[in-house]
Order: sequence, then structure tokens, then C-alpha cells
Amino acid sequence: MSSKLTLGQFLKLASLLDSGAEAKDAVAAGAVSVNGEVDVRRGRGLVDGDVVAFGDRAARVVAGDGQGRPE
Repeated sequence: MSSKLTLGQFLKLASLLDSGAEAKDAVAAGAVSVNGEVDVRRGRGLVDGDVVAFGDRAARVVAGDGQGRPE
């Protein structure tokens, strides 16, 4: 069984936001986009190649060892 990397987790992992609370608020406010489209689901599953953006910063999900990691 592989772990699912969620949008909320990735925002912290990629250092786009500092905490889960910040991620929750930013996603709920519509301030985060995935592949150029706003997404308000903090639990959205991400896959290899997805690009997550917050403000003027962005990170791409890169699969490795069965999980995504920021590029």
C-alpha cells in the first residue's frame, strides 16, 4: 500500500507554507492552485508532475520511493 500525498501535506513539505493551520487557511481561501487551477480541497491527492502554487512560489511533485517530493 502506498501513501497518498495530499495538498496540505505538500504545502508544508515544499516549504510553501510553515504549518498545517496556514495550509488549511490558504487552501480554504482559494489562494492555492494545482496545475494552474484553484483547488479548495486540502486533502486532494497529488501525483507526480503536479505543480502547486501559492503566491509567487511554486513547487512540482516528483515521485520517488513511492511518494512525491518537491522539486
